[in-house]
Amino acid sequence: MDHLGPNHFLSLPRPDSLSSTASNVPDTTTLAAHDFDVDTRTGFLPPQAPISRLPATLECWEVVLEDAIASKLQLGEKPDLSDGEKKKSEEWRERVRKLPILSIDELKNSEIALRRAHQVLGWIMHFYIHSMPPSEAICIPPPITLPLLQVSAQLQLPPVLTYSDDVLYNWRLDSENPEELPTIAALRRCQISFTSTTDEAEFYLVPARMELAGVEALELMRSTMDEMFVGDEIAVRRITGYLRELADVIQRLRELLLSVREGCDPHRFYNDIRPWFRGEDSQAGRKWVFEGIEQDPNLVAPKELSGASAGQSTLIHALDVFLGVNQTSKLLKRMQTYMPRHHRAFLAHLANNPRPLRDLVFTAATSDNGQTKDGAALLDAYNGAVMALKEFRDAHMIIVTLYVIGPARHAQKALQESGQPIPTASDYVQQAPNDDTIGKDQEGLKGTGGTDLVQFLKGVRDQTKEAVIKI
Repeated sequence: MDHLGPNHFLSLPRPDSLSSTASNVPDTTTLAAHDFDVDTRTGFLPPQAPISRLPATLECWEVVLEDAIASKLQLGEKPDLSDGEKKKSEEWRERVRKLPILSIDELKNSEIALRRAHQVLGWIMHFYIHSMPPSEAICIPPPITLPLLQVSAQLQLPPVLTYSDDVLYNWRLDSENPEELPTIAALRRCQISFTSTTDEAEFYLVPARMELAGVEALELMRSTMDEMFVGDEIAVRRITGYLRELADVIQRLRELLLSVREGCDPHRFYNDIRPWFRGEDSQAGRKWVFEGIEQDPNLVAPKELSGASAGQSTLIHALDVFLGVNQTSKLLKRMQTYMPRHHRAFLAHLANNPRPLRDLVFTAATSDNGQTKDGAALLDAYNGAVMALKEFRDAHMIIVTLYVIGPARHAQKALQESGQPIPTASDYVQQAPNDDTIGKDQEGLKGTGGTDLVQFLKGVRDQTKEAVIKI
């Protein structure tokens, strides 16, 4: 089922994180990519298509999720819900409440099966919560609470949909060959969605394509770190070249990010797709109560539940860590707790590099009063990579303005005026916003990750720009 070799660390028996720690925990103290679940060909994306079905004993989870998708359940907050749609949603939620409470024991030796369980149970929970009338208290029934929290404890992830559920493990290929590697061109279908629309699929697949494009960046980081251990003049020249290549890769990531506009309509995303994967942090005053948690004394109620967010991409965090920018952002640190734990270990290892790139650049640029040709070239290449990352974040702000801030403004206006036409992409801001185009009226707007969206984006962008070294 797992399509992995018997000696791959993900195929080894797993320790039961609810009871004890075993000696077969992967060693994440080396540069071995497999220990961090990073593939040299596909990066943070798995090299094989994620499994699309749980074991037969857990089939009822798959079936109830399929029923939700096939029934085209609607958001409970939708203002024009018909009585038939309300009844259909309630009947589906009743089926969820009547599910048996199943053991996850057979999943514990398979990281890949646990990922699928987290994904399926998370999707069921989000369907359950967001199809409810907004006036009802959010109580997650025990058949979902217990296995979801147990699976999440095994994976060391929060019990909520994350970027890895939506993006990393939510794609499929047309080919039936389980050994075929994913490519940017081949990523055209996702496994699960709330709306079964191409718009939603594209919103998940664009960042998946970016993960593949980022493989070259990871290789350039590795090559740079190898040269940094040498640190001579030849190494400085090679690192200069790597950084120039890295800037080009980041520019390609920016272009891929902006390509989401070609396949995902902003109005449909904001109104029909985005609300489904919001976390508790995005719903002021509506606490998520996990019923039945007392049945397992090993479980602990989660303290915060942010929804899936692009801020949970390990690739982008890796660029930050490598270049030495945004290291003090508490929000980015919090987003790392929503990443697969092996990817978190990768970031920790990268951050603990005893020879930080930024220090090397500064030293080379200031030696001999900054007159060395190699030092000046290295400084220029480093600053070019940092500015490429800043431009990537400008592009992110374009997307957020187009898909969230613009529609939010239209929604506010619609509350005051009647008969407004449905907005289109051309109605929204399509240039990189600055402090003037994102006004005071949008302060406090929450992202799906539960953050103050405007302040978060401004802060991260500005910190990136400030990382430019000025001699």
